Order: sequence, then structure tokens, then C-alpha cells
Amino acid sequence: MQSALPTSSAPSLDAIAPSFPAVPGTREEARVPLLLAGVLTPILALTLIFCPAGRLNWLLEVGPGLIGIVVLATTFRRFPMSRWVYVCVFLHILVLTYGGYYSYALTPLGDFARAAFHLSRNPYDRLGHLAQGFFPAFIIREVLLRATPLRRGGWLNFLTGSVAFAISAGYELLEWWTALVLDPAGGDTFLGSQGDIWDAQWDMFLALCGAALAMAVFGRAHLKSVERLMARAKPAGRIPGN
Repeated sequence: MQSALPTSSAPSLDAIAPSFPAVPGTREEARVPLLLAGVLTPILALTLIFCPAGRLNWLLEVGPGLIGIVVLATTFRRFPMSRWVYVCVFLHILVLTYGGYYSYALTPLGDFARAAFHLSRNPYDRLGHLAQGFFPAFIIREVLLRATPLRRGGWLNFLTGSVAFAISAGYELLEWWTALVLDPAGGDTFLGSQGDIWDAQWDMFLALCGAALAMAVFGRAHLKSVERLMARAKPAGRIPGN
């Protein structure tokens, strides 16, 4: 008499495969990011050359975004992102560049908002950290969705928010160390704390809020952009295994 034991307890390959197949980068997919890069390049060059806040401050504020662009460019051939992500990166760099050009505490838009709404400080720094969670959340979500077994749902959203929050916390540490090295007496221009002792906590909280807002409001639009990326690859047979 045979015992009723399961034949296998290991999960199937389909259960642990990524939600989407791998898609190689092509000239067609490169059009949008190249167009956005062409628009962005003169903006970056001019704001760096004529920066009233100083070129060092510009590099400190915009540098992390430029590193992100380099990473996206070097991984494009084997892992092109959706067009939604490239547009989000473009917009995020504009936010960073505006803050780096004037310094976050002295941006004209922030001063206007402070006067119009009777605020105690220039709020552009808050907007910058909201954007720090909002725009990168789409990159994080897409990588998790396309390169891991995670499926759409609670765990994907939770881990996307967690990674965005962790990046923000890491950036706060980087700001602290950079300020200590470059300006031991204070470093307030780079930190942009404007006298708020809870500035770092606000920054991390707003980044988390930005990531949650991105997923709640624009998650479906992002997913459709990913699906369109897959659809564009299918007719030419560029998706492996199809």
C-alpha cells in the first residue's frame, strides 16, 4: 500500500517567474529617453554654468539624479524601462535642478508660496522630498514587477514604499556626512533645514507619502505603460521565448 505523499513540494517555475518576460533595448525604445535627454542636456549645462547658489551646491543636489540617469543608460540594452519611467525621471531631474540652481531654501517658487500661504519657511524642500519618493517609486515598482516573482498587490506596494523610504533615509545620512565634511560649522545651505530640528524626519515621511501617492493614484497608468512596452516588443519577436 502506497502512502499518500505529495509528489513534489517545490513551487513550479511559473510560480516563481517574473510577471513580465525580459525585453531588450532597441532603437525604437531609445527614442523617448534620447529626446528627453536632448531637452535636458542644455538645461543642465546652463544651470550649472550660471548657478547663483554655486556649482558645488548644484552638483550636490543634482548629482544623485545624474547618477541615476547613468545607471538607466548603462542598463538600457538589457533592461529598458517603460516610457512612463523615463518621463518621470525627466521631471524629477527638473525638480532637482531648480533646487540646485537656487538652493532649496531660496527658490523663488518656494518664496512665493511662503508669502501667499503665510508659511514660516520656504516649502520647496518639502516638495523636493515628496518628489524623492514619488518619481523613484515607479522605477522601484517596475524593477520589482519585471525582475522578481512579485505580483501586483499588497506586497509589491509595501516593498516599493519600503525601498523608497530606505533610499530617503540613506540620503539623509549622506546629506549629514557631506555637510560635516564640506561645512563643519553648519552646512545649512546643502541641508536646507531652515532651523527645523525635525527636518530629516519630515523629509523621510514626505518621501514615503510621495511613494504611496504614486502607487495609489498613478499605479494603473504606470502598469499600462509597462504593458505597452511588452506589446511593442512582441510583433518583432523581441521577447525571448515567444
